[in-house]
Amino acid sequence: MTKTVLTVDDSRTMRDMLHLALSEAGYRVVQAVDGLDGLEVLKGEKPDVIVTDINMPRMDGFGFIEGVRSDVANRAIPILVLTTESDAAKKTRAREAGATGWIIKPFNPTKLVDALRRVAA
Repeated sequence: MTKTVLTVDDSRTMRDMLHLALSEAGYRVVQAVDGLDGLEVLKGEKPDVIVTDINMPRMDGFGFIEGVRSDVANRAIPILVLTTESDAAKKTRAREAGATGWIIKPFNPTKLVDALRRVAA
């Protein structure tokens, strides 16, 4: 069965790059443009993994992760943060909110897919 990844990023270019890399690796990709949109998508989708940015309008990645984790149905979904941020305090904040892992942009497609496979095993 094909695994589904929800990508949440306000950058159209980044969403396109993620879609290409993940679909080539055999994943079904669902996209959202920010945290609020991501929470709406989750009302109709049950992804195997979520990849989210941190810095987004309307609802940032921290709020999105907290929103995902506040719903019992979504608590077990692994969440990888994919961001340009390298600040240790933000990384800690993301883990405390419920993030599973942290990857710095620009991403290596092979390493991203490897990380997805590890957390969605």
